[in-house]
This record gives sequence, C-alpha cells and structure tokens, in this order.
Amino acid sequence: MKTKLSILLLLASVLTLNAQAPFPNRDEINQFMASKTCVVLDGNQFSTYNLFIRRAVEAYWTITPYEFINVDEFDRRQSDPAYSFITLTQTSFDRDKSNTVYNFLNLLQGKNVRRIGEMPEICAIPLSVVDDDDEDDYSYKLGAILFFMQEHAKMISENPSLTGRRYLRYYNINTPKVKQKTVLVKEEDLSPAISAIGNIRAIYPHIIEIVNEEAIIKAIAEKTPNTLILHKVGTNKISAFCFKMLIGVDDSDMYYYHQHRIARSAPDGLLSADLKRMRK
Repeated sequence: MKTKLSILLLLASVLTLNAQAPFPNRDEINQFMASKTCVVLDGNQFSTYNLFIRRAVEAYWTITPYEFINVDEFDRRQSDPAYSFITLTQTSFDRDKSNTVYNFLNLLQGKNVRRIGEMPEICAIPLSVVDDDDEDDYSYKLGAILFFMQEHAKMISENPSLTGRRYLRYYNINTPKVKQKTVLVKEEDLSPAISAIGNIRAIYPHIIEIVNEEAIIKAIAEKTPNTLILHKVGTNKISAFCFKMLIGVDDSDMYYYHQHRIARSAPDGLLSADLKRMRK
C-alpha cells in the first residue's frame, strides 16, 4: 500500500509514504494516551471537511487533549512523541490496476522517523475515492467515525497484545449481533440488485431501512440505541476496491467490515453477499 499526506490542494509538495504504517508497540500506545492530539486541517479555508472535523472532535474526542493545527505545524511536530495526529491521507494499493486513490482518516503517533509512513498508525478509516471526492458524501459521518477511532484506541491501549485489532476485519467478531440491530443505509450505497427494500427483505429478514442523509445525521447526533449506519467507500472503476462498514451510533463499535474488488458481477455498493454474511 502506498500513501501520501493530503493536506490538500494548496500544499506545494506532497509527502509520499512507501509502505504500510507500523502498528504501535506498547510504549507507543502509552505515549499516545499521554499525548496531545493535533487535528490537521485542510489548507482550503472553504473546506467542508474542516467544519465537520471540528464539530466531530469537539463533540466526541475525550480520550486526549486536542488542538487544531495546519500542515506547517504538523511538519514541525510530527517527530515529537508528545503529540498524536488526526489527519487525512491519500492511499493507493500496489495491486490495484485501476490506480484508484482513496482518502483515509488516520490517527498517528508522533515519532522521530525519516518518513511519515514510519509513524505508528493507531487507526485508519477509508473516507472516499479521491477522483470522485465529494466531501458532503462523508463529512456528516465524521462524528461516528471519530467516535469509533477513539474507542478503538482505548481498546488497544487496554490490551496491546491483541495486534489483530489493527485490521478492521477484526470487528467481524460482532457480525452475529447485526441482526439484533436496526441498520440504516442510503439507496446510493446499495448495489443495483438490492437497491429496493423488497429485494433486501428476500435475503435479509431483519431490520434494515433505506433512509436519506438527514436520518443518518439524526441517528448519529442522538446516538439512537441499537442502530448501525452503513459507511461505504467505492467507485465504478473495475478492479478498484469497495469498502463497507457498519458502525454503531450509540456504542461506537464496528459490527461489520468487508471489502471487495469492483467487477461486473460485484459492482460498487453493499452486495447481496454482504447481506448473507450479516444474517448469519
């Protein structure tokens, strides 16, 4: 996987990461818990991301003290373990023939290393596809995503030996609980074969609702009990990846994670195969 810091269009020189960021060791996790978290803002003052990440951090981030900074300040602080960082990165995958680049939200621990790609990565969540990027597609979900990242950091701090928690598929241990929850999805995040509620019901007999963006915003804000939202990142490019996650708005846990390569038989969006996994 290759990643580059993406802060963002106004940055003259973009820093490139050549490898998967390392998982933090026990000492680095302890450093994070004692750190001040710096939220790196987009250089574009009109960015919707800046507005929503500010709101999300102020509403949900309690695990460490925090501060909002620009990319120049990130450059000055990144080597200092007294700081951790919430930042956007751009990520591509070596074996992806479509050359798709994705925006990720990363939680990194400061460390004196040569490259940003060597900084300990506590958590990374895909947000969008860069070529198709519309901040409005993910900005309203940043609260739920940030809430999850914080709880993920707490979990690994309590038991650093569970390195499997580095990978989001670890959370599929929660998938059997999905059928006990209400799942909220947007129609545009569903593959064509299941874009109608009748088609969904034929495969998944439990509670799932096709809703608009406002209903998801309301569920996140009110932390509606026993409710999951679908976070989907994908594109229509053949062989690109589609990422699908179910996140609890009341408990910040992840209940389902899967990714597939886009193909004619597996288009962008939640698939019937995902519904079959969720009903088990």
